[in-house]
Amino acid sequence: MASRADLIRNFDPSGVGLENGNFCGLPFDYDTAGILLLGVPWEVTVSYHAGTAAGPEAVRQASPQLDLYDLDYPDGWQQGLYMPPCPDWIRELNDELRPAAADIIHATEQGLDIASDERLAGLLQRVNAGGDRVHHWLYDTTQRAIAAGKRVGAIGGDHSIPLGLLRALADHHGSFGVLHIDAHADLRPAYQGFPYSHASIMHQVIALPQISRLVQVGIRDISHGEVATIQQSQGRIQTHYDPVLQERRFAGTPWRDLCREMIEPLPNRVYVSFDVDGLDPKLCPHTGTPVPGGLELEEAFALLREVVRSDRQIIGFDVSEVGDGDWDGNVAARIVYKLCNLMGRSLQPGNRSV
Repeated sequence: MASRADLIRNFDPSGVGLENGNFCGLPFDYDTAGILLLGVPWEVTVSYHAGTAAGPEAVRQASPQLDLYDLDYPDGWQQGLYMPPCPDWIRELNDELRPAAADIIHATEQGLDIASDERLAGLLQRVNAGGDRVHHWLYDTTQRAIAAGKRVGAIGGDHSIPLGLLRALADHHGSFGVLHIDAHADLRPAYQGFPYSHASIMHQVIALPQISRLVQVGIRDISHGEVATIQQSQGRIQTHYDPVLQERRFAGTPWRDLCREMIEPLPNRVYVSFDVDGLDPKLCPHTGTPVPGGLELEEAFALLREVVRSDRQIIGFDVSEVGDGDWDGNVAARIVYKLCNLMGRSLQPGNRSV
């Protein structure tokens, strides 16, 4: 069996992107990969636009169009990136449970009490059990990958998908922080009856005692209850609202200064949760819940570079809410590749030169 070194030696990174089923057409498999990219085609509780269940495949299909030279890490592809096929059972379960979730969503929008309706309560139980099953799969898969010496990134699917990955990292690393790029705070205890909703992922995350700090960037669509949660967190949650960031830029504060200020509270180990609706919607037009405003792609990358320049380590990531359009897949594939490379650079000495 060929080693990673053999595969690197026989691969032309300047050649045409191969349609071999792997991310960016790279030659690696599970055994030779240093980074495992797990697609999670799950969007059962999506509350606005559907399509993100097809996001991982959109990323895979777009990725061979990327050139592999990255200014932040020219040889980053040599880490060994591998994206296995998405599990068929997850997409099948998603498609099976989506109508049940839609019934519940419709009922909540009509002001009905789900608990008082036996049929709806049963549907809610089924949907929540499905979400729990997906999270356990990602937890177990990540645990095995970590034991094999690999790092892991997840590709969604809606933003509920990374919980199992975060739980596995919490078991392995102990304390770490989360850098969360998003239009939404995602701090609701449950949304429309679903504790595993895309709108509740950060509520689930801060329930993990290993998460010492949550830093949110780009937030511009938020509820009163979420604001109260942030205000009552005693600094554990630090939220940087997009309108406030833009006002400060209009007043002349350089973006790099704002980036350094935002990452300053983060501990040495950092997980990046990147919801693409944190970007300007022109970059992710088919995302599930687009919101006007947001970051340009290079603004987001500049923020991530400052994490690496500060000698913090990126220990894992997710890229979520990827829509099913060609452009969405193209942009998201670039985010995934950049995060793989910055994660690799963050583990090396001399990161301040990034």
